[in-house]
Amino acid sequence: MALLKALVVDDASFVRDLVKRAIRQRFPVIELAEAPNGKRAQSLMSRTRFDLVLCDWEMPEMSGLELLQWMRQEEAYREVPFIMITSRGDKDHVVEAVRQGVSEYLGKPFSPEGLSKKIIKVMGRRLKDAMARSGKSMEGPADAFKESASLLTQTRKPVETAPPSQVQASPLVSPDAAPGPAAAKAPPSQTLRSLASVRFADSTLRSVVKDINLTEVRVIAKRDQAFPGILDPAVVDIEIADGEMARLNGYVHQLQAVDKRQDTDFVSVVIRFVDEDPAKLEDLSRFIARFRAGR
Repeated sequence: MALLKALVVDDASFVRDLVKRAIRQRFPVIELAEAPNGKRAQSLMSRTRFDLVLCDWEMPEMSGLELLQWMRQEEAYREVPFIMITSRGDKDHVVEAVRQGVSEYLGKPFSPEGLSKKIIKVMGRRLKDAMARSGKSMEGPADAFKESASLLTQTRKPVETAPPSQVQASPLVSPDAAPGPAAAKAPPSQTLRSLASVRFADSTLRSVVKDINLTEVRVIAKRDQAFPGILDPAVVDIEIADGEMARLNGYVHQLQAVDKRQDTDFVSVVIRFVDEDPAKLEDLSRFIARFRAGR
């Protein structure tokens, strides 16, 4: 029996499903509702009182920050925990969220474990008591929790990643190089069309954009890095203008060796985008236009 109510707000249905699946697995006492943007969330919150809100920052119609500002002005929601889940992890955004009254800040992409810790932190005794009344343990079997969203994330054993300095120093393949032995030996001095940083819950993949459209991006990366699993959530950081970055949410659709050798030096990774925010689609369109013009 559900004893608490939580609202999951994100314009990407994939992310909403990931959050809901993790919560259902770990906290069965929480009843879940969802909304694709702040405006719809506001409407739901006006009719039903929620005990927890987990919300994206960048969404159409009403952003997460605007929803947070509205909540903190409403008597019923002034003290309700609000977890901001977003790919915007820079200091300025964190400070602004804290200033507006955010309870916790969780960066995308996130692990089920990381999400669980944030929920336990903001819900405290209330969650513990609800779990106890339902006969559930707050600790929970570690293996069961690690499987929370395994269908979406293909959870794998932790991989030791190289220090950032080593990863950044690794030479990258030119996106113009054709698959095969020649591509594996492509010198780093070749002109690179576009660099992309692909972030996962436990690692960051330095790569080069090989192809991109409004649905997905294919990048080429050195094999000596930590690679994700199929369906792992990802955030793709691409530069759309000098110093201006776009952060696009997605998931791993495909992993493939660049050539037909087991000792291939490079791996192709396809990330399917899940964002439905018009502003992000506009940023992506700008990058695609610049990318194709450079061919």
